[in-house]
Amino acid sequence: MKPRLFLDTNIVFDFLGERVPFYDSIAKIATLADKGHITLVVSASSYSTVGYFLTKFENKEIAKEKLRKFKIISEICDLTEQIIEKGLNSDFSDFEDSLQYFSAISSDSNILITRNGKDFKGSNIPIMTAEEYLKSIKKK
Repeated sequence: MKPRLFLDTNIVFDFLGERVPFYDSIAKIATLADKGHITLVVSASSYSTVGYFLTKFENKEIAKEKLRKFKIISEICDLTEQIIEKGLNSDFSDFEDSLQYFSAISSDSNILITRNGKDFKGSNIPIMTAEEYLKSIKKK
């Protein structure tokens, strides 16, 4: 079974916003997904957040087109009432992080990719940066 990587909102924004110095590593991961080696999973809430921020830096149509193309290589995880309930009752200090975490768990993701690993202490799945993930698969 191929790995399922859940991408935190900041990672999706790094990729679609082509944010330096984070873009290159997530672009390599996106290429792995495009080639069918891994599955990328993204919360539905990340689409609205990233879409909003992209339009602050570029034309709305360009932002939507980037999201359309990204949707081709990623799977969207629904934000359900159960996920929101778990997030509201969790020990996470940041509600959005709790939603990302419980979305990753509910979508059977193997790894959560983020730049804010410290926000996911006590996770039941590995938490890695994009760079750490790429290094981990080079060792295999």
